[in-house]
Amino acid sequence: MYAWVFSILPGPKWLRVIELAIIVLAVVAALFQWGFPWAVETFNLSENTVS
Repeated sequence: MYAWVFSILPGPKWLRVIELAIIVLAVVAALFQWGFPWAVETFNLSENTVS
């Protein structure tokens, strides 16, 4: 999958590496901003079961 994304990005190889890093950082930021809080509220993950 990463090879496919890497092959469709425009520009030389060094620019594609930077673009791919920005895309990965954007996905991680979106998960921390909206994905993980939604999962905690939806699946009731706030209770700690490890003692």
